[in-house]
Amino acid sequence: MGAPRSSQGLRVVVGGGIGSGKTTVARIMGGLGAAVIVADEVGHQVLERGGEAFRAVAKAWPEVVVAGEIDRGALATIVFSDDRQLDRLEAITHPAIAARIRELAAAVDGDLVLETPVQAVAGEPGWVRVFVDAAPGVRLRRAVVRGGDPDDVIRRMAAQLDRDAWLQWAHRVIVNDGSIEDLEEKVEELWRSLH
Repeated sequence: MGAPRSSQGLRVVVGGGIGSGKTTVARIMGGLGAAVIVADEVGHQVLERGGEAFRAVAKAWPEVVVAGEIDRGALATIVFSDDRQLDRLEAITHPAIAARIRELAAAVDGDLVLETPVQAVAGEPGWVRVFVDAAPGVRLRRAVVRGGDPDDVIRRMAAQLDRDAWLQWAHRVIVNDGSIEDLEEKVEELWRSLH
């Protein structure tokens, strides 16, 4: 049984926390022919100098502006240690990110995958929602291997949605607890089932 399609093709949003493997899942789907939009990359774009989100962030946290650019590391230190600050940042950036994703998605003819760490920028109604699940210890280890500071990764994990919220959101779940070959097999099987 296939998934609902837009007139332009299959629309899938892949979500999950830091270190879950959502980027790898999206990359595999891209290798199967889908265009891929990465919400984090769009987030970087909306914070570029001159944009509305840049100006709002610079006004809210002037200390994170270095040489006319947002110091993303300094901003992360502030927002991932204080839920109110994170909420404030998300109120500024999420609408801009969601609008840009809509623009990019509208330009894609064919299958499309959106990779996102947050549900607030998780595509449109009718998109198939896939949660990439992995145990917290596995996620921490993966993020640290990629160069993350363990304390910073733990703060980010604590600030992200919990597993139950992702499970309630998802139409499909991929458990990423094995090898890359296992994950490729799971993603390919899911992709076939959606077509």
